Amino acid sequence: MAAAEYMTLFVGAVVINNFVLTKFLGLCIFFGISKSLSASTGMGMAVTSVMTMSSVLAWVVYFFVLKPLELTFLTTIVFVVLTASFVQLLELVIKKQAPTLYNMWGIYLLLIATNCIVLAVPLLNVENEYSLLKSIVFAIGSGLGFALAIILMASLREKLAYADVPKPLQGIGIAFILAGMLSLAFLGFSGML
Repeated sequence: MAAAEYMTLFVGAVVINNFVLTKFLGLCIFFGISKSLSASTGMGMAVTSVMTMSSVLAWVVYFFVLKPLELTFLTTIVFVVLTASFVQLLELVIKKQAPTLYNMWGIYLLLIATNCIVLAVPLLNVENEYSLLKSIVFAIGSGLGFALAIILMASLREKLAYADVPKPLQGIGIAFILAGMLSLAFLGFSGML
């Protein structure tokens, strides 16, 4: 019974309630990075890792510090600080270990710290009072859902580079049309769980 519950939570986060394509969160990175498949894959991995680690840290801080001390009104501020700290650590590691990837991501790496998805997942974890394991499953599923959305979008945008797109729609115009079509495809899964 428990395994089915975790699988439902995971699949729901990846496909059915995909934050980018059904909730429309995190669109700044989604449109900015999805021009390149390699950059999108790396960004999907980075967002997934940041989301998972910040969810674990946020869960521990919330249930062992904020809630017992009745400081839950500080939840959002504390979660933003935790996420920003983890992103700074990730930035230092990426800059040292993979400078090409660091240059490719540019400003979008810093935007992970304030990305609404990265903040929404820990907030939803504590709002729904998920256990630590459920929080981890939900965070990984949400991160992989983001990665799936951005990789699909990057694949389509790279193919469009060879298409004859009308001049007024080139660039962000056709990207919005693609995002709308992807969103409609993912909305077809709604109500399945």
